[in-house]
Amino acid sequence: MQSSVTAMDKILEAVVTSSYPTSVKQGLVRRVLEAARQPLEREQCLALLALGARLYVGGADELPRRVGCQLLHVAGRHHPDVFVEFFSARRVLRLLQGGVGPPGPRALACVQLGLQLLPEGPAAEEVFALLRREVLRTVCERPGPAACAQVARLLARHPRCVPDGPHRLLFCQRLVRCLGRFRCPAEGGEGAVEFLEQAQQVSGLLAQLWRAQPAAILPCLKELFAVISCTEEEPPSSALASVVQHLPLELMDGVVRNLSNDDSVTDSQMLTAISRMIDWVSWPLGKNIDKWIIALLKGLAAVKKFSILIEVSLAKIEKVFSKLLYPIVRGSALSVLKYMLLTFQHSHEAFHLLLPHIPPMVASLLKEDSNSGASCLEQLAELVHCMVFRFPGFPDLYEPIMEAIKDLHVPNEDRIKQLLGQDAWTSQKSELAGFYPRLMAKSDTGKIGLINLGNTCYVNSILQALFMASDFRHCVLRLTENNSQPLMTKLQWLFAFLEHSQRPAISPENFLSASWTPWFSPGTQQDCSEYLKYLLDRLHEEEKTGTRICQKLKQSSSPSPPEEPPGPSSTSVEKMFGGKIVTRICCLRCLNVSSREEAFTDLSLAFPPPERYRRRRLGSVMLPVEGIGARDPPTPSQAHVPNRRQRKHCITGDAPPTVLDIEGLSPQGPGRQSSQEEKVEKDEEVKEERAEEEEVRKEEKEKEVEEGEKAEKEKEVEKEAKEEEEANNKEKEEDSLGPGTHRATAPSGEGSRSVLDLVNYFLSPERLMAENCYYCESCASLQEAEKVVELSHGPRYLILTLLRFSFDLRTMRRRKILDDVAIPLLLRLPLAGGLGQAYDLCSVVVHSGVSSESGHYYCYAREGAARPAPSLVAADRPEPEHQWYLFNDTRVSFSSFESVSNVTSFFPKDTAYVLFYRQRPGEGPEAELGSPRVQTEPTLHKDLMEAISKDNILFLQEQEKEARSRAAYISALPASPHWGKGFDEDKDEDEGSPGGCNPAGGSGGDFHRLVF
Repeated sequence: MQSSVTAMDKILEAVVTSSYPTSVKQGLVRRVLEAARQPLEREQCLALLALGARLYVGGADELPRRVGCQLLHVAGRHHPDVFVEFFSARRVLRLLQGGVGPPGPRALACVQLGLQLLPEGPAAEEVFALLRREVLRTVCERPGPAACAQVARLLARHPRCVPDGPHRLLFCQRLVRCLGRFRCPAEGGEGAVEFLEQAQQVSGLLAQLWRAQPAAILPCLKELFAVISCTEEEPPSSALASVVQHLPLELMDGVVRNLSNDDSVTDSQMLTAISRMIDWVSWPLGKNIDKWIIALLKGLAAVKKFSILIEVSLAKIEKVFSKLLYPIVRGSALSVLKYMLLTFQHSHEAFHLLLPHIPPMVASLLKEDSNSGASCLEQLAELVHCMVFRFPGFPDLYEPIMEAIKDLHVPNEDRIKQLLGQDAWTSQKSELAGFYPRLMAKSDTGKIGLINLGNTCYVNSILQALFMASDFRHCVLRLTENNSQPLMTKLQWLFAFLEHSQRPAISPENFLSASWTPWFSPGTQQDCSEYLKYLLDRLHEEEKTGTRICQKLKQSSSPSPPEEPPGPSSTSVEKMFGGKIVTRICCLRCLNVSSREEAFTDLSLAFPPPERYRRRRLGSVMLPVEGIGARDPPTPSQAHVPNRRQRKHCITGDAPPTVLDIEGLSPQGPGRQSSQEEKVEKDEEVKEERAEEEEVRKEEKEKEVEEGEKAEKEKEVEKEAKEEEEANNKEKEEDSLGPGTHRATAPSGEGSRSVLDLVNYFLSPERLMAENCYYCESCASLQEAEKVVELSHGPRYLILTLLRFSFDLRTMRRRKILDDVAIPLLLRLPLAGGLGQAYDLCSVVVHSGVSSESGHYYCYAREGAARPAPSLVAADRPEPEHQWYLFNDTRVSFSSFESVSNVTSFFPKDTAYVLFYRQRPGEGPEAELGSPRVQTEPTLHKDLMEAISKDNILFLQEQEKEARSRAAYISALPASPHWGKGFDEDKDEDEGSPGGCNPAGGSGGDFHRLVF
């Protein structure tokens, strides 16, 4: 019997290993397997089981392994008792330890097969207990990908073999290390698909274990970071990327925060880890890898570790870009590429590394002709436009890439600025910023503040308003090198840094010292309007002088006879802010009219006296009624004499009235010079002190004049009442400008005003009589006359100053008029000849305080760029509102026109002072056909770009050094100190006044409002 048994297994083994044809072998094997299904002796069955295990584990090719598997299946199903005896813990141990090193995948597969056939019982429990120890030993012995994947399959099929207790955590950590040792086949080589499957099986086992025991996730993550941050061993396998896809995203913030603030992690380790993570972008089956990479990059930016970010970006950006070729990893690669480029804004170096690769990449994506490729192309083109906008000045380098993407969508400037503003490294918020303001991030708006150098808010607010006047900014930035305009050059540098710096705020010290108004006292509050006038005049005169010098030098260097010098050209200030007004005076005796035209860069609007304003409310909107007028500035000889203000009358008869177009929502017009405001207030003060008989005499004179016009006036009032009603109805339908503008023609309160009232007061005719009589050359004597002011040419940017500061004769000091003035978004200004020009509000400089010698200035502004001419239907409606910003020295925040309109309602001492309006193209007498319509920021010259890049790098180094020096102290702080909450948080503007240089203006309590 023993010989027959031996003969059966020997014969079968000989047949399988013989050189017979496969068909002959399979026939003999079938006969043996049929016999094995019959009852067998114990020894015969054990011999066949041993042969089956031997063939399954050590078979040279597929046939013996298949025969071994079949033998084990037959014996296990038909002879279970013998199989239990054979597949004992001792047998399993011999299988796993039969060779040198870790068990092979076939031995592990044989164990898995045996477990499937092993019936429940004590023997099975003994085998499971053995395997819980052996699988841990196996993963500790660095098994290859195949063996490790087989362990994963075994444990996934038989969870009872997973190590338990503290050994389970160790097992998970060792699995992570096993993945790190996987050696990936060459790209495109054989076995790549099998390698991916093996990595997925191991990472899938980890995910299964984490679901069962979530507490193991963080220790495994620490192990993962230890593997990828190790600088002493060879780089770990990219198979580790398969682990990331199973990590819960809700852990991301906490993990990144702990890692980026861990003092035990060196810069070298962090650099190595993030570099290797970026390599994982090429992992084809990785899910959420890009999210984890970007989160870690953001975490490093938040703690100011810019040196790591710079190095890793320059080292890896080309590799990430190359992965756009592969659709399976394109989405992750594009996300990481966008973040890396949009954050690397301090220098053009990273973007320029990609320039040679962009045209061929675009060509490949176009050739691919797929939805994925088209989407990638669109986003890549948008990214390129952002970078070209951010780093202008390299036309030769950019020409090939712009040619490659010329047929793709071009984003608008608002979209570009939004992308550039949201991801810059200096825009990343840090939890440390609340405790250490020097670590404050750049404003979410993308705008840059100006440092207050000691009561210099009046300069900062004017500079921000000028900067937001886009056409003027572009004009300044286009200034070439080696010009003869030193002050304009300094303004160019200041604007360039405001546009391209990564700092939250910059110092205007150099420009302030160059533009200092000689009669201003250092360190004291000054009038921002006075500074603006002086600044524009300096820039204008400097350009005129420089132009003359250049012309003379050109003539002197030319050998040809001197040509007739060309006529004077307009300066930049004249082109942007220059307008003209015509003053006409008509003698009421001979009706002779004299006129003169004057240039202006800003207009000052005086406030009408209260009693005149009350009468004006009963009059017409169309015609300036009696009691509304303005006077010429007093001559130097008259300045010290308190002249009495005479009542004005509208022009009647053949003289055309100077009126505001009721079709416009809120007309505005020229104002007076700065000396007028003092005269107006002095006149009012003197008038109050005069005797009652003077008032009576005045009323008598007025009554005499009115009697001659009474009949005509009654008709006009009736007609104008109807027109006013129609105008109000129209405004109700068309006006969507927000608070403070919808009732500009009929103020609701007794003391409320609007810009319309001030403009009407300025443009209404003025009667010159009594001591103010006009010297008529035709009559050769003083005569009563009528004075009319008209706007003959509207500037591109209209600057209006509301004359709020008047001289108080009782206190001998300048006081402030705190009246609220409604400011319209759209302003239609009448021009001479019956034409009109529409203007859009773009900036409002607000004064907070009760005196011009104290208080605080801040500025509301939006981009004052030219927009296409509106259609005829919507000509009188405001353009869709652009984003408003609040510039308050170093602090810049988002705002709205509603805040602009309501600021005085909430804070009575905060009043609009200087208004900037941008001319709408195509509506005035000149359509501005020759004016440029710039869509992008101008290209800066090389020296300026290099200075900005160097300063950006210096700022990143300063921030990183500061963050590191504070790290030890910060780590010792309580987790949530009550005194730190909200220390530097942005508050709602309605909670406190936006301004406060000192207690006289605004609350002055917020950190951002302190003057250092």
